[in-house]
Amino acid sequence: MVAAQLAELRLGGRFCGPAASANGGYTCGAIAELLGGEVEVTLRRPPPLDRPLRLRVGDAGATVRDGYELVAEAHPATVALAVPGTAALAEARRAAGRYPLFQGHPFPTCFTCGPDRGAGDGLRIFPGPLAGGDLWAAPWTPDPSVADQDGLVESAVVWAALDCPSGFAAGVGDTIMVLGRMAARVLARPRADTSYCLVAWRTGPAAGRKQPAGSALLDACGGVLAVARTLWVTIPRPEPAP
Repeated sequence: MVAAQLAELRLGGRFCGPAASANGGYTCGAIAELLGGEVEVTLRRPPPLDRPLRLRVGDAGATVRDGYELVAEAHPATVALAVPGTAALAEARRAAGRYPLFQGHPFPTCFTCGPDRGAGDGLRIFPGPLAGGDLWAAPWTPDPSVADQDGLVESAVVWAALDCPSGFAAGVGDTIMVLGRMAARVLARPRADTSYCLVAWRTGPAAGRKQPAGSALLDACGGVLAVARTLWVTIPRPEPAP
């Protein structure tokens, strides 16, 4: 982790998950960027948008607070998940046609998987189940707006891309779940305007309201660019807006 004791984190409104809070994967990735190493981030409450949050680094890890409210905690971690399978882009595109939440999405403006986000705004990653197995897959062509001047996608956006596919593998679509914990390892950042594939899978049985899952970002040849482990938590279905 970085030597600095304090830093400021601000999560822009573009990067929402639910309409009033930040996308969980993007939040975890933004924290990891500030800490400068492989970490596991646990979200303690919905991360607020468009206001400064205080990140403090201590001997036991790091915390992110909104005023006095604890938003997230982070600790050093190693991610060494084995990817159980791959998918060709054509397979991923077919799987995306089976995305279960084109209609009835509880968070339709989610930065990663919201169907109400336009091209060039949200990531528009729509995972669907692959035929004949437990793997989920989605194609992704990153927009230049999420890349740096060299055309490489920002690390926090890579975390966001890994986030929601693992949620669908965990059971999103059958029930309402939110990200509770995430750790990721980015081996190589993807390039804008290039086609990639995301795959996701369950990594173990559910424990009460919690379901572990994994996800990976693959290049066109099936090479692993990034991998993540996640823990998803079932929540009550949101009440419709008045």
